[in-house]
Amino acid sequence: MFVTGTDTGVGKSVVAAAICAALAARGTRVAAFKPVVTGIQEPPEGDWPPDHELLAAAAGGAQTPGDVTPYTFAKPVSPHYASELEGTTIDPARIAARARSAAGEADVLVCEGVGGLLVPITLGYSVRDLAVELGLPVVVVARTGLGTISHSLLTVEAARAAGLRVAGVVMSPWPERPEPIEASNRATVEQLTGVRVSALPPTWPSQLAAAGAELPIDDWLEPG
Repeated sequence: MFVTGTDTGVGKSVVAAAICAALAARGTRVAAFKPVVTGIQEPPEGDWPPDHELLAAAAGGAQTPGDVTPYTFAKPVSPHYASELEGTTIDPARIAARARSAAGEADVLVCEGVGGLLVPITLGYSVRDLAVELGLPVVVVARTGLGTISHSLLTVEAARAAGLRVAGVVMSPWPERPEPIEASNRATVEQLTGVRVSALPPTWPSQLAAAGAELPIDDWLEPG
């Protein structure tokens, strides 16, 4: 599956890692993949390592961080700009080939995008282009509060316009006692998209497998 977000910082990496950890915990051979990881020189956020390290660990330890991503950059900026800053050329064909190679070694490939669906990996190749090339069902990760309705609907619309199947939406982090606006947002997005909206509570690295087990992963993986 392809995990994308409505924006940066919405918890996409946590959701992707939770999916990987839940699959690995039940004995599924899972491969994690992320086309580009930026901001690797930024201070860690609490107990959370850089995304490629997090995904490698969550997938069961058979992968190294280098297996998870072909490109890493220092600055926390869009991939196309990060590569420009470092004088590196990103090759979309290499990204797709690496993703397919990872999938060939596993039962399930969990590909996490970079930021939102229309983020440019290069100026001629977006995150959405990669999702289309791989032909994977899409899981959208969204915030819970004000603004998430429009962001979620735009992301679902952008995915569907490219022929992608949106398998699910996850709102994160979902509070134990949601505010009325959060409950309304969840119900509204579900009604207007026709897609089930799940929730992932605040989660720590040690809780990823348990949190992921509460998500409808098998439903997402069913052919559309």
